[in-house]
Amino acid sequence: MEASQCVFCSIISGLARASIIYQDSFFIALLDKYPFSYGHTLVIPRKHYMDFLQMPENEVGPLYRFVWFITNVVSKAVKPEGFNIGQNNGRAANQIIPHVHIHIIPRFKEDIVTGKWPARHPVNDIELENISQKIKSVMLESDVRNTSNTGL
Repeated sequence: MEASQCVFCSIISGLARASIIYQDSFFIALLDKYPFSYGHTLVIPRKHYMDFLQMPENEVGPLYRFVWFITNVVSKAVKPEGFNIGQNNGRAANQIIPHVHIHIIPRFKEDIVTGKWPARHPVNDIELENISQKIKSVMLESDVRNTSNTGL
C-alpha cells in the first residue's frame, strides 16, 4: 500500500479525522476507534513505513521513547492495573493497516475474568473525545510534555 492510500497518512495530513492526544514533528498518538480497552492508544510515525523492518534503525529508539512518554500519560489518566504494548508486522501477524504503529493497551482486572484477550468494540466520537480530553488534561497538569523529546 502506498502512503497516498493509507488511513494513517490521511490522519497525519489532516484529511481524516482522529482523536489525537499528542503529536510532535516525528510521531503522533491517537485513540484507537476500535479499542480493546478504555484508553487504547496508537503511536504512529509520521513517515510512512509499511512495517517495523522498513524503519531506519536510527528512528526505532526515538519511536519507543515516544511510546514510553505516551504510556506514562495514558496510565496516569486511565489508571489501569497493567498495560500491553504491541506491534504487529504483516497480515500473518494481524497487521490491519500497513503503516507502522504501536498499540498501548491499558489492562484492567475485569479483562482477565475469562482468561482471554478482550474483544475490540467500536467507540463513538463523543466517548473518544471525552477520553482524549481526560488524557490531555493529565498531560497539562503534570507538564509531562517536556519529557517527550524523541531525539530525531
